[in-house]
Amino acid sequence: MPAFEGDRIVRIDEKPKQPASNYAVIGIYMYDATVFDVIKTLKPSNRGELEITDVNNHYIREGTITWDVLDGWWSDAGTFDSLMYAGNMVAKTGANKRD
Repeated sequence: MPAFEGDRIVRIDEKPKQPASNYAVIGIYMYDATVFDVIKTLKPSNRGELEITDVNNHYIREGTITWDVLDGWWSDAGTFDSLMYAGNMVAKTGANKRD
């Protein structure tokens, strides 16, 4: 969850017990080539994983992160059931049609 000061993100918390805002950080990320240097500095979290949140917080500390609010529906696609739900939503809304 992102924490804000005004309209500026000051940090992102991974799965906080008390969210700092009503926004979610969803998995649409675009990085420059320096992201690989950032990744090399990361240490595994308590879950034993490298966290994308740590990468994003690096760019926040650097002052180079940008963000936007996306309108419309969103679904996690991290499980087979949620992937099927997302696929069905795309089919239902016609979002997969090209003009």
